[in-house]
Amino acid sequence: MSAPHIYRWDLDKTYLQTDFDSLGALLRTAFQRAADKENVPGSAELLRALRADSAGNALIYFVSGSPRQMRQVLSEKLRLDGIHFDGFILKDNLRNLLKGRFKALKEQVGYKLPALLQARVDADVRSGETLFGDDAERDALVYSLYADLLAQRVSPETLESVLDLSGVYPDGREAIHSALDRLPQCDPVERVIIHLDRRSPPIRFEAYGPRVVPVYNYFQAALVLFQDGRLEAQGVGRLATALRDRYRFTLPMLLRSFQDTLRRGIVDYDAAARLGRQAESVGVSGEIIELFAREAREVNMVAPPRRAQQVPDYPKLLQREIQRHAIEKARRKSRKRWL
Repeated sequence: MSAPHIYRWDLDKTYLQTDFDSLGALLRTAFQRAADKENVPGSAELLRALRADSAGNALIYFVSGSPRQMRQVLSEKLRLDGIHFDGFILKDNLRNLLKGRFKALKEQVGYKLPALLQARVDADVRSGETLFGDDAERDALVYSLYADLLAQRVSPETLESVLDLSGVYPDGREAIHSALDRLPQCDPVERVIIHLDRRSPPIRFEAYGPRVVPVYNYFQAALVLFQDGRLEAQGVGRLATALRDRYRFTLPMLLRSFQDTLRRGIVDYDAAARLGRQAESVGVSGEIIELFAREAREVNMVAPPRRAQQVPDYPKLLQREIQRHAIEKARRKSRKRWL
């Protein structure tokens, strides 16, 4: 039997619709019951489809910045959604508070990077990975850096620069280096899918290479995962149906999402044609298949050339993210003064 494929998911703004942009919103989120928490449209359906289409040969882990005190309610939410998971890592914010490490409450590199590396220590070296995050934090940078560290494509000097810029505490640095010392060289990360919760322009992620794919919704993610061989045509069809029936997506919305994946080159025409053929064989309406096929033909676009995956300039990208965060924070303060 082949090694299981590993899916690692963030929770807030990736799986759950969470508002933590203000203290009031953060408090409301903290006291929500499991049944009151809302999913990002299609997230639960996609996770169930990935589990089903793997024929039991998949592992699902959550790595979230939510505090450990929320484990029970978050576990209950996943149970209500029918999600069977294999691991759950939450942030020890109480420890950070007691130590007066207030920066660590929101800082992600010093939390997620060691968490990912330590989790990989126990994984089958043959297991591939697909990672899910969002654009509200630095998931694209952390996930991409994680992938390149495993493959030993990042120099020690570059890693130290990133840790310095992030202000990672000594115990976080020690955990990172300890995990790296125990890990064999491998290159397991196939795909990083970033949910554009804040509607960031996709061009913002081009510097990370084609491994990182920003998506506006999980129908687009399903198309990418079908192309990667991780999802069957029937699973894509079920997800599209769920988005239409439960989340008020219209057929034109799905068509535009499909167009966008072709225009950006994150799904190629061969994969789209293969999806159409397989969808017809599992009973999807021929009219629907022809509508999507016609949309692909009539767009008459030239897909961008394929890009080679290269190692990004992580310190430069992190500096850019820090500057962007400072600008966005200043804008939020300015808007509050005028309210």
